[in-house]
Amino acid sequence: MSSAVAGRPPVPSAPPAAVLCGLGGWLPPRLVTNDDLAERLDTDDTWIRTRTGIGSRHTIEPGQATSDLAVEAGRRALDSSGDSSGDSSVDAVVVATTTPDRTCPATAPLVAARLGLAGAAAFDVAAVCTGFVYGLATAAGLIAAGTARRVLVTGADTYSTIVDPADRANAIIFGDGAGAVVLRAGHPDEPGALGPFDLGSDGAHEDMIMVAAGGSRSRPEPGRTSRADLHFAMRGKEVYRNAVTRMAESARTVLDRAGWKPADVDLFAPHQANLRILHSVADDLELPRERCLTHLRSVGNTGAASIPLALADTAARTPVEPGSRLLLTAFGGGLTWGSCVLTWPALSAPVPPPYQGEDTTP
Repeated sequence: MSSAVAGRPPVPSAPPAAVLCGLGGWLPPRLVTNDDLAERLDTDDTWIRTRTGIGSRHTIEPGQATSDLAVEAGRRALDSSGDSSGDSSVDAVVVATTTPDRTCPATAPLVAARLGLAGAAAFDVAAVCTGFVYGLATAAGLIAAGTARRVLVTGADTYSTIVDPADRANAIIFGDGAGAVVLRAGHPDEPGALGPFDLGSDGAHEDMIMVAAGGSRSRPEPGRTSRADLHFAMRGKEVYRNAVTRMAESARTVLDRAGWKPADVDLFAPHQANLRILHSVADDLELPRERCLTHLRSVGNTGAASIPLALADTAARTPVEPGSRLLLTAFGGGLTWGSCVLTWPALSAPVPPPYQGEDTTP
């Protein structure tokens, strides 16, 4: 018998939801403490901790690149999902980054090839520190459309390659790292399902966070392009105000769409910009600060990697009850911002800590 009632078209089935089934993170072994920075900058450990909450950060070695971190984080996420690193069931690879290996081509195809996933769709997402949330939304759309059944989403950045090491304002904040998740097609009511998204931008303020030279708008010219224009720049006070406002507004939007109240949130996973921003957003949302995942003390601001790294660090340290409700929110250059909700999954395998060797929390 036809499923359609006489005279009526059949009721379409709901599109599949994106369900988190794998998680991993990776940090390069080289640790740079506040005392290390104090040796070459006019600063000290107390000054840095007071203003940022950061005690150390990791940086790549010469010869390493963003793809190296993305591959390691991706491999760990695949292992966590129960897959080996050559599983052909991964249909797409998304890399969110501000620091690609090259301007052309994208970094994602290389990451896919090194993971044994050649043939999968692969592309980069450029939304600065909001990149991972944008990547999740993109992957969820691929799954909902039936274009992919499984997607690897990685946030990876090596800010040490674009931040001027002599820039005291920014050199103390940023670190290198990568975090990744595997998403599969599933049901919206099962643990691991991603909920509603909210994404936004305001390009009128692109100069608030930017690298001025290097693109088609301002090509580097020997002898004419300044050192400052080749490096990352940020207007800190304006970024702080906009980050708190945009993250809180976006978070409220997705909570409303999900039918959640702030009290329903078990864990809050904001972009790890600095401790003052994290606490200000939590306070604005009336969320207890102890529910806020805080990973930046030992890694700094890792850009698009910060949210998945915080999730991986939390999962490696303390078991999270499947079905726990998480709120994710981020803000970055562009300006861009975005949020989503997530219920915690029952992962097939333990999540290893993102660190190499012992915990490096200062």
